[in-house]
Amino acid sequence: MSIPPTELVSFGVAVLTSLGVPGPDARLVADSLVTADMWGHPSHGMLRLEWYADRLRSGAMRPLTEVATMIDGGAVAVLDGEDGVGQVVTAHAARDAVRRAGEHGVGIVAVRNSNHFGTAAYFTRMIAAEGCVALLTTNGSPAMAPWGGREKSVGANPWSIAVPGGRRGPVVLDLANTTVARGKIYAALERGEPIPLGWAQSADGTPTTDPRQAIDGLILPMAGHKGYGIAFMMDVLSGVLTGSSYATDVAGPYVPDRRSGCGHLLLALRLDAVADPADYARRLDDLIGRTKAVPLAPGCAEIFYPGEIEDRNAAEAALTGVGLPGKTLRGLRRLAQECSIPVPEWMAACPS
Repeated sequence: MSIPPTELVSFGVAVLTSLGVPGPDARLVADSLVTADMWGHPSHGMLRLEWYADRLRSGAMRPLTEVATMIDGGAVAVLDGEDGVGQVVTAHAARDAVRRAGEHGVGIVAVRNSNHFGTAAYFTRMIAAEGCVALLTTNGSPAMAPWGGREKSVGANPWSIAVPGGRRGPVVLDLANTTVARGKIYAALERGEPIPLGWAQSADGTPTTDPRQAIDGLILPMAGHKGYGIAFMMDVLSGVLTGSSYATDVAGPYVPDRRSGCGHLLLALRLDAVADPADYARRLDDLIGRTKAVPLAPGCAEIFYPGEIEDRNAAEAALTGVGLPGKTLRGLRRLAQECSIPVPEWMAACPS
């Protein structure tokens, strides 16, 4: 069945507020998860709500987010999220980076002691909507082995770049440095489906299509040693530089009772500080037009620019609703019972 996005957001808000998260913060988190589902990325969608709830209950993540400014250097700042909710910490940092860019042309904000924030593009799009070029890096719990190693110590450590758009809207890149984001393996597990060969290895180094073996084993880096190298540098920027945790000291959102310690680095560059906005928009549209006009490879129907597929998916989901796997729906039903909140009509209609 398809569920209206607004209904999913309302449910997420009800769960999070029952666990002590203030209403506006709960709505931000719920919207970030549902938006990921609407984009076609269930790996970062509502399946994570149970994980967040477990971390809030254990105290590993604090429901009341209080961001402290440790360094205020004009165009540059260092913030401490004090183990608050990742989306709330990162939205605060994004707004701060935009404000600093408004004053200085560029705003750079380093964040320490945060939590998992969902999908990075949610925040770079937020910055791009304010007329700024955006870059966001983060680190995460170990997912891959260093190149040449056989034990995981390097996170997927995703990053996102977004730029204001011309007539087509913003251009947005969001990717992990593993062959696939670990959340996509969890999503396959939710659906009870195998993963493609080449995504991961079991703990003994054997290639696997079993998502459970992949989660317990190693996810492979994208582009071999290049993916490992980028992931390593993202840990430098997000963890070492910011004063946060790094490598095996970072805990993932699926760990219910260990503080995350993850860090982020945000950059907002005001577009009109470096280019005429109208000329920039014309040039960007020209680049996209030339790219989409390239002759198609056999079996391909269209060329997409970064972020275009997500925009189309979101527009369709706004009209037709969001479909969730049965396992995710059962998890949300458990949350409703555990949090003593009313079961929505759409949830009651789902098979047990």
